[in-house]
Amino acid sequence: MKSNFDKSLRLVLAHEGGYVDHPRDPGGATNLGITFAVLQKWRGKAITKADVKALTRDEAGAIYRAKYWDLVRGDDLPSGLDYAVFDFAVNSGPSRAAIYLQEIVGVAPDGKIGPLTVGAAKAADTRKTIDALCSKRMTFLKKLSTFATFGRGWTSRVAGVRTAALAMVGSAPAAPKQQTSTPSRSLFDIIAAILSAVFKR
Repeated sequence: MKSNFDKSLRLVLAHEGGYVDHPRDPGGATNLGITFAVLQKWRGKAITKADVKALTRDEAGAIYRAKYWDLVRGDDLPSGLDYAVFDFAVNSGPSRAAIYLQEIVGVAPDGKIGPLTVGAAKAADTRKTIDALCSKRMTFLKKLSTFATFGRGWTSRVAGVRTAALAMVGSAPAAPKQQTSTPSRSLFDIIAAILSAVFKR
């Protein structure tokens, strides 16, 4: 089974950067894109900003896989779309990313990606789905009250996601061709071939 998780995680971390604690960021103290609240819930105990600052890439990767990638069924989505949905989930929440994808592929939007959504996504044109998802994502971001502060970065990020996701579609390995087995020759065919050979002598 294919998995673009490692590649997608590297791209996400390139956008997220290191430790920040911007006063206008509702997520508060954040490191490698993991907010204070997310890390505290993950560890199941009270933490401090120092804990956020000391967050390792390995632990962040484990959180990203369990709380974002797996929730949006990254391993089951088409290559390229998996990354686009994953990055959206990281930036704006798995439920919102799922709803937007479901609206695009024509599945009842319940915020949970299941077999129906995966099937519809696979049946759709992946490039068009990525384009539509990134456009809807930008529409959502532009409506946020914090767009004036973070809009430039978000716009650059979504543009980068669109480009990288589309490139991943193009580099995805082709599905292996079904081998068509040569039908076995019937006894009648074998006998006919033998007789033909005999009479040609």
